[in-house]
Amino acid sequence: MTILLIAEHDNAEIKGATLNAVTAAAKLGGELHILVAGHNAQAVAEQAAKIAGVSKVLLADAPQLAAQLAENVEATVLPIAKNYTHILLASTPSGRNVAPRIAAKLDVAQISDIVAIDSPDTFERPIYAGNAIATVQSSDPIKVITVRTTGFDAAAAEGGSAAIEKLDAAPDSGISEFVSREIVKLDRPELNAAQIIVSGGRGLGSGENYTKVLEPLADKLNAALGASRAAVDAGYVPNDYQVGQTGKIVAPSLYLAIGISGAIQHLAGMKDSKVIVAINKDAEAPIFSVADYGLVGDLFTLVPELVEALG
Repeated sequence: MTILLIAEHDNAEIKGATLNAVTAAAKLGGELHILVAGHNAQAVAEQAAKIAGVSKVLLADAPQLAAQLAENVEATVLPIAKNYTHILLASTPSGRNVAPRIAAKLDVAQISDIVAIDSPDTFERPIYAGNAIATVQSSDPIKVITVRTTGFDAAAAEGGSAAIEKLDAAPDSGISEFVSREIVKLDRPELNAAQIIVSGGRGLGSGENYTKVLEPLADKLNAALGASRAAVDAGYVPNDYQVGQTGKIVAPSLYLAIGISGAIQHLAGMKDSKVIVAINKDAEAPIFSVADYGLVGDLFTLVPELVEALG
């Protein structure tokens, strides 16, 4: 059994989501190959080769792969797909874009967002916003799988010594064209990778209050900032702050939910956090059903007091 994992990267560094997917791949057993598809991405291939448990790194380096357009990545994977029993990708926007194209071309059913592996052909995945877990068994000869990164610990980034082999990239498909990318640079940790997240909801009342109340707390804790869908829809913060079923799935060591009622949509994105602290004036808010610690009261009083207590 040989497994192919398609790495997520920015042509300079490998992304943490790939390390989580390596752990999932290791649970399948067998030999693990990582595909780095990009341009001027030798450094990424070298990083991938050092990941513990990786047997081989395939480097497809070409200008048409610089933006990692799904059509071009899929066309590069297809000629080698028959060599593998499983093709894995992290369940990120990029992975969810590429995986269905590969599955469709191979005429197999994609297995999405797995959180556990029972055997090489049987997997567990959340359904109904995470309120139930479905066990899925596949008889497809090649299993195309996306991995929910919060379901698996990150593999060690050092300790491996895999060989790097060059792979021919497919020609530009001509179906899509990269136009531009807007990157938001933050002085705080990325939401997906943060160990502490301070998240705000509609209870904050405005974007001005969100900034005034939550940023001092996040600064004290060196935390990432998140938000509920209600706060994003109300325009308090940009949508890349959104945590939830239609936002980002996170599982930090500490998650502070402030002024968040705890709708199912939001809980699906953060209930796997190690420790959850909720602050809400409504003692009956659903968020308290998943919280390890809860404070019932006015967030505009409690949060500044918490910041002061942190020194």
